[in-house]
Amino acid sequence: MHVKKGDTVVVISGKDKGKRGKVLAVDRKQNRVTVEGVNIVKRHQRPNPKVGQGGIMEKEAPIHSAKVLPLCSRCHAPTRVGHALLENGRKVRICKRCGEHLD
Repeated sequence: MHVKKGDTVVVISGKDKGKRGKVLAVDRKQNRVTVEGVNIVKRHQRPNPKVGQGGIMEKEAPIHSAKVLPLCSRCHAPTRVGHALLENGRKVRICKRCGEHLD
């Protein structure tokens, strides 16, 4: 998967195209990510001790990982992800535009 929990990403297609947010969760089995402030859905919640008062709650729903691209910290643009090996043998993600490490 080209994104990890905690990455800042940009949505590149769909109803939330252009929005930026932080990745909250990654589901590798279904290739989906949950992004903060993106794909907001309304859910009816019954009152319970955890939530308190019930009602219609808004929360983020997962979107397909192909719809997001990580933001590079150096070039400040959405970028495709490449991989490189460091001298110590560790594999890292790199920006395809400028070569900056994303990890």
